[in-house]
Amino acid sequence: MEIRILAPTGALGAGFRVESLQRGVAMRPHVIACDAGSTDSGPYYLGAGQPKLSREAVGRDLRLLLKARDALDVPLIIGSCGTSGRDVGVDLVADLAREIAEQENLSFSLGRIYADQDAGYLVDRYEQGRIRPLDPAPPIDADTLTDSHVVGMMGVEPIQRALSDGAQVVLAGRASDTALFAALPHAMGADPGLTWHAAKTVECGAACAIPPSADGLFVRLREDHFDVEPLDASSRLTPHSVAAHTLYENANPYLITEPSGVLDTTQATYTAIDERTVRVTGAKYVPSDTYTIKLEGSRLVGYQTIAIGGIRDRVVIDQLPALLAKAKEYFQAKVRDVFDGRVDPDDVDIDYRLYGRDAVLGANDPDRDQPVHELGVLITVTAPTQALAHAIATFVAHSSSHLPIPQYEGLASTIAYPFSPPETDRGPVYEFTLNHVVEPADPHEMFRTVHEEVKP
Repeated sequence: MEIRILAPTGALGAGFRVESLQRGVAMRPHVIACDAGSTDSGPYYLGAGQPKLSREAVGRDLRLLLKARDALDVPLIIGSCGTSGRDVGVDLVADLAREIAEQENLSFSLGRIYADQDAGYLVDRYEQGRIRPLDPAPPIDADTLTDSHVVGMMGVEPIQRALSDGAQVVLAGRASDTALFAALPHAMGADPGLTWHAAKTVECGAACAIPPSADGLFVRLREDHFDVEPLDASSRLTPHSVAAHTLYENANPYLITEPSGVLDTTQATYTAIDERTVRVTGAKYVPSDTYTIKLEGSRLVGYQTIAIGGIRDRVVIDQLPALLAKAKEYFQAKVRDVFDGRVDPDDVDIDYRLYGRDAVLGANDPDRDQPVHELGVLITVTAPTQALAHAIATFVAHSSSHLPIPQYEGLASTIAYPFSPPETDRGPVYEFTLNHVVEPADPHEMFRTVHEEVKP
């Protein structure tokens, strides 16, 4: 038995070479699968329900994949639609698919799988003790579950059901990246360890290729091994590059947790069978006693206005640790004064981030004691409303450009702003609220599937 999997790109909308897709189609895959989302870019996309990549970029990739699916007459599976996998993201990609079908004269059975979670359901599970934290996780209570927009990360089961019910195109909400590629081979009876390991290898497209690129991989999954190669003829894979990808986004490079179990790659071997292709064997899949679904939640925490500037004065730079602490105290008092007690300073956060010292690693930076001659300054004001954040940022930015320097007599300019005005409104700001799993009664109860026939 050989099951062939085409993974055209690491993210729908990130792009791929047309020639690469054509090469993959010519190898006659049994399934085309593609991820479309992630939490990597932060909580905004889940909280706001907005996609990261443009409609034009997503539409370009989707058009090519729908035409390839039609030529092959095989399933096309896309997960985490709209970046966050919210219901609105599934609907967005479904609208694009219908539009493309009309333009390209395509017909297909469409299955839409929704992953938004009902707050009442989650509260019930929480009170039953069936929601538990991962490490690390913020503390939560029932209010967290009702205040947040929450999605569940589905495994293979809802996707397999959609396929068995006749879907030729599956557009899924939030899903395990690997589940998209494992669903069909798993249903066809392929070895679970090899299936999940192959899925893990191709989930990010050609990210494990040399050089890494926005392009695809192709897998031939057989009884005791799988072979993987890049679709771009100028790229290659090595045993090292393929093995290294098991560490990506995982705390443990050997154990990779899925809703139904754990992929164990401890005994996996990676062998180059030519200059571009790697053969992988030996992984095992260990089913879990308890089925779990990961929860991701995001909620609005306020609105932000920022100002960006630079400092190139060693005297000022040396004084900043003491000056900024005093500045924050001064601005708290000024908030009380300017707004005559109508605004609680505790509801406003004023943050200085100094690029060139501590901005990325903070106290863990091994070079933080080295002399610095230039700093970039990011001032961020977060408040309950955009108008309030902007109003406070105006006097914070102004006063910050004239911090009192003990070594200088008279007024000194401390921060140079490249823009006029320096204040830029960022809009709503969200925070992640969950890093937890829930124990459902079965793998399907948290997800809803709608089927339709798409015809021009």
